Amino acid sequence: MRFAKFVAAAALVAGLSACASGRGPARETIVATPSDCRSQTFEVYFADGEARLTETARQVIGMTATHLQGCDIQRVQVIGLADASGPASLNQNLSQRRATAVAEALAAAGWPTPVFEVAAAGGQGATVAPGVTEPLRRRTEVMVTAAPR
Repeated sequence: MRFAKFVAAAALVAGLSACASGRGPARETIVATPSDCRSQTFEVYFADGEARLTETARQVIGMTATHLQGCDIQRVQVIGLADASGPASLNQNLSQRRATAVAEALAAAGWPTPVFEVAAAGGQGATVAPGVTEPLRRRTEVMVTAAPR
């Protein structure tokens, strides 16, 4: 009986050691690491009536630029928006200045400027009741088309 237990234990150890010695390919060769180089959209918000980047806006732009560093930036669409308060011409001008401010900050972060499309929507499409402001319209939408190099 004692001998049978010894034989069983020896067989188990031999079997387990055979499994451990059979190394397969390294994980890196069979599992692809997901790339951060993909198309994405982000928004940059502004204070009421302002086209100057806030510190938070600069951080968002900086983090996105860092996140896509080393990617092939193929296209960048920057669309400035404004709320419906004030005359349409002022809202159009404000949204253009917002879009330009964001595009310049992205270019300063090293993004290729020939791929930029900068547009302004002004207050077009923004509807509010009299006296109501829309802080969510005080922004610039940035759509980035990126791919791995």
